Amino acid sequence: MKKAIRKFLIVIEKSKDGFGSYSPDLPGCVAVGATRDEVEEKMYEAINFHLEGLKEDGIPIPESESYAEYMILSSAV
Repeated sequence: MKKAIRKFLIVIEKSKDGFGSYSPDLPGCVAVGATRDEVEEKMYEAINFHLEGLKEDGIPIPESESYAEYMILSSAV
């Protein structure tokens, strides 16, 4: 059986101690790490774990509805 490919937006934020990440489409699915690479790797694992839990509990996997966009401003206020 072919697995479905899922795509979820993650937000990565820098803190004074490292990085944190979450997915707006998967409430409660978060990860932290010392580096950006580490938090991305941990978030990948967290999303897989989260989706497995949803499947085991018989809860449908949500569709990704979030997106991100940068706004370009001609001058800072």
